[in-house]
Amino acid sequence: MASHASDPDVVREPCVDCGEETPHRVRVEIRTESETTENARFSREPYRIAVCQRCKAETATRMNDV
Repeated sequence: MASHASDPDVVREPCVDCGEETPHRVRVEIRTESETTENARFSREPYRIAVCQRCKAETATRMNDV
């Protein structure tokens, strides 16, 4: 019997829009939080981005706040 390797970028987690546990594509993204260009290079933070594969709702969580 052949086994299929699971996609490491897809996890099942609760979706606030769907109201149930659905597959999500997850990535880490560096976002700039400062509006001014002089401080932009000092205001980059990592965010965990999860996109529901059913309804395409996106959730961004600042990782330094976890």
